Amino acid sequence: MVSGDGSDKTGSAGDTGGPAETTEADEGGPIEETLGELLADREATLAVAESLTGGLVGSRVTDVPGASAYFDRGFVTYAYDAKRELLGVSRESLDAEGAVSATVAEQMAAGARDRADATWAVSTTGVAGPGGGTAEKPVGLVYVGVAYAAPWGTRDSFVRSERVVLDDDRGTIKRKAADAALEALVRAIREVDAEA
Repeated sequence: MVSGDGSDKTGSAGDTGGPAETTEADEGGPIEETLGELLADREATLAVAESLTGGLVGSRVTDVPGASAYFDRGFVTYAYDAKRELLGVSRESLDAEGAVSATVAEQMAAGARDRADATWAVSTTGVAGPGGGTAEKPVGLVYVGVAYAAPWGTRDSFVRSERVVLDDDRGTIKRKAADAALEALVRAIREVDAEA
């Protein structure tokens, strides 16, 4: 993953550097339950913006009973026009970098956060395969965006992205991308807590 600190990790099937097949938080339960507890405890809200995962992140979030207390909405924006119309992703970014980029992942997350007026948003964009990959953007390349709306006047709001490279079939890449999104969001919430 490439995050704000520029570090890079590549995960493949069976590789500990990437998201596990079934992701569980350090409390022992599924990551979506940990996320739900973190959001509910803080009275925070969540919106998701998904491209390659096609709704899997939102589905995982709503698998947790009581998710209506924190889950606001999901945007499935597979096409360029959907990203522009529903999330405000710029034509210039899509034209210059394509949908699979850190910039677009960040604009998707910020757009979902701002349109839903949510505390948090997470986005996914990438190449699920089996076709569509290039040398620059191979099958399994995924960008996850995370956006946070801090209280007004604090100047602590942010948007950032992580780069993940996964190696498997289409369905598994999509599931691992959803895992990566949930993990990135949990990490970000905990980082905000640690700085408070």
